[in-house]
Amino acid sequence: MNNLQTTSSSLQKAPFYLPVGDEVELFIAAYQQRLPVLLKGPTGCGKTRFVEYMTHRIYRGQEAGVDRQALEYPLQTVACHEDLSATDLVGRFLLQGNETVWQDGPLTRAVKEGAICYLDEIVEARKDSTVLIHSLTDHRRILPVEKQGLILDAHANFLLIISYNPGYQNLLKDLKTSTRQRFIAIDFDYPEESTEASIIAHESGVDAHSAGALASLGARIRNLRQHGFDEGVSTRLLIYAGQLINQGVAADRACDVAISRAVSDDIEVQTAMNEVVSSIFPESGS
Repeated sequence: MNNLQTTSSSLQKAPFYLPVGDEVELFIAAYQQRLPVLLKGPTGCGKTRFVEYMTHRIYRGQEAGVDRQALEYPLQTVACHEDLSATDLVGRFLLQGNETVWQDGPLTRAVKEGAICYLDEIVEARKDSTVLIHSLTDHRRILPVEKQGLILDAHANFLLIISYNPGYQNLLKDLKTSTRQRFIAIDFDYPEESTEASIIAHESGVDAHSAGALASLGARIRNLRQHGFDEGVSTRLLIYAGQLINQGVAADRACDVAISRAVSDDIEVQTAMNEVVSSIFPESGS
């Protein structure tokens, strides 16, 4: 059974990304030394978009000092989950007619071709998947392919990136120290209000006033953590609300379905958020 949820990205067009700190410079330095990278931050704060942006910049752009090659798919993204096995990442034998053929997994393809492999929410994967990447994250840079009896040397351009959300972890789902200390770690958080407004405007198409109001809404909801939810609203959900507003949906209704009901099923939490919405969009009405 194939439990893989993967995306092979060509990234011919530059993804939109606004830096919020020195994350771009840190990533370029890490890539030049082929240091594996761990991205930490809440859901919907831009980790995946950052990986796409940096992949395009390195493989499709003109980044000085970075050895690039013409790859059709320079980014292999894997959405990790509890059924994801090492076999899913490395590859498997498949029956095709009367023949048994080998099919590379996304990690093996990236290792061979010199692409970036991004394992999103790594702590959700099975432990054998986590152990598998250890030999790729030190001086060896090798990938054992046991079912073929091979040990692959990683292409010179290969880079491994993993991510997770520290806010959702517990003792049963946390990144082991033996894994964590193989990566440099870059922390992500939601952008400051003016930057988030610019992102919302660009991604949703709403006017600057509405984008600023949505960014203000996000900041205020994130201060309501004592009402029963941990992280508040993601930038992604604020963009969704902006997209609905851009389609003519009233602001209060757009925020209700894209934010309040998406963040929580608790009626009290939804009510608290909708009260904040009403204070920021008083002209919208109910």
